[in-house]
Amino acid sequence: MKNVLIPTDFSENSMNAIRYALQLFKYEKTEFYFLNAYEDEVYSNHELLEEEPFDEVIEMAKNRSKLKLDMLLKEVQKLAPHPRFKYHLVSAYNSIVDEVDKLVIGKNIDIIVMGTKGETYSKTYVFGSNTLQVLKYVSCPVLAIPHSYEYKQPHNVLFASNYLIPYSRREIKLLNTLLSPFRSVIDLLYISKSKYLSKRQRDNKSFLEEGLANLELNFKHIESKNVSKSIANYAKDHETDLLVMVNTRHSFLEDMLFRSKVDDFCLHTKIPFLALQNIRRNI
Repeated sequence: MKNVLIPTDFSENSMNAIRYALQLFKYEKTEFYFLNAYEDEVYSNHELLEEEPFDEVIEMAKNRSKLKLDMLLKEVQKLAPHPRFKYHLVSAYNSIVDEVDKLVIGKNIDIIVMGTKGETYSKTYVFGSNTLQVLKYVSCPVLAIPHSYEYKQPHNVLFASNYLIPYSRREIKLLNTLLSPFRSVIDLLYISKSKYLSKRQRDNKSFLEEGLANLELNFKHIESKNVSKSIANYAKDHETDLLVMVNTRHSFLEDMLFRSKVDDFCLHTKIPFLALQNIRRNI
């Protein structure tokens, strides 16, 4: 049983992420939690706030959220009427990050699936602000789906890592479970000016081999200092269907996410992007 959380703002972009998730988990017994957190909607509606009492504005937003979630559920049930799927609707007057964090803990969520850009996205940035905030601050794997991406089985997978931090057993198990039905091939890419690995790196590399033993693994090395550009070029040249990275201290991804502009990392990803958070939670 997998627990999947999908925040939605009812945009086409978030619907595209939902369609992708329904396809990705079609072989798994899965509980989906569709979340609409509408606090930002309340505070951004300046004209209504000036005309109506605050409590009434919240109530209107709440009713609109629940109505749209009900409509979403009907559409999802038509798309994926699988008996192995169970659906839950969550409408919350809260910030998206706080509510996602609450649900991750309370529902023991395995993975969050989001579109990379929301209703008011800017073409300047790869990630919408909500997706970026969840990537940065929520302790759960996040699968980000580009707004125009059409579902394709994740056969060619790129996992970029420097092998410096021990991996979470739960998250490697999740990755293995996700990819095994598709017989995915994983290229594990190490980018450094030297091929040398410390004992700690070799141990972490061995852990990956064991955790992903039933998948085909190819260990690759690129001699470069420009990690982000190397990842982008490799993904493009090898027709990658899914990019996987770990977001933790001293990882490639942390260095890139915490710059002032995410787009500085040059990925400009047009493929699904899975960020493992390397957090040890309940199995």
